[in-house]
Amino acid sequence: MTQSTPMDESKVAEIRKEFDYFDKDNNGQIDLPEFIELLTILSPKTKASHVQEGFQLIDENNDGFIDFEEFLDWWQEAWWEY
Repeated sequence: MTQSTPMDESKVAEIRKEFDYFDKDNNGQIDLPEFIELLTILSPKTKASHVQEGFQLIDENNDGFIDFEEFLDWWQEAWWEY
């Protein structure tokens, strides 16, 4: 995923707060169980079969975690449109 428009620092700080909220163990990464909680809150109608697929799409480096940069790219792509 690539960023289409640079975000200002205050917007990035807001997104960091969202990331930190879902990073329950404060390890700087969102793992699959944390991602499931994120989707339960943000998109409760997401089908269980799409959870793993969505996680893998966001996890660009395929390390099994979503780091902040991956989250930021996804957030901008998915939510800035609304």
